[in-house]
Amino acid sequence: MKVGHIQDIPGEILTGEGIRGAVKKILLGPPQGWSDHVMRVFELAPGGHTPRHAHDWFHVNYILAGRGVLFLEGKDYEVTAGSYAFVPPGAEHQFRNAGDGPFVFICIVPEKGDRAYKNMTP
Repeated sequence: MKVGHIQDIPGEILTGEGIRGAVKKILLGPPQGWSDHVMRVFELAPGGHTPRHAHDWFHVNYILAGRGVLFLEGKDYEVTAGSYAFVPPGAEHQFRNAGDGPFVFICIVPEKGDRAYKNMTP
């Protein structure tokens, strides 16, 4: 069992090709007892974005705050607090902050999907 608060989790600043103004916090994953998935929260600063990329695992996303754009398979989708998205395996995608404040979203992936971010420079 794991109960906590996001304010108690240190953020990891992500850098690398195609990344700007991104911080990741891991809420739940294998160390907390969820053996095969990871629940992360990303915060993108104004003008921030994730890399445009594709991979062989899915994403489940829920927007917590702010205004953003999800580029998914060649189309831009405006997303705001309360929006959700399923990004299928192999789909080219990217999140961008489209507002003046932080853009914050939950991203759940299989555990191997979070390991890919370990190659980024914190």
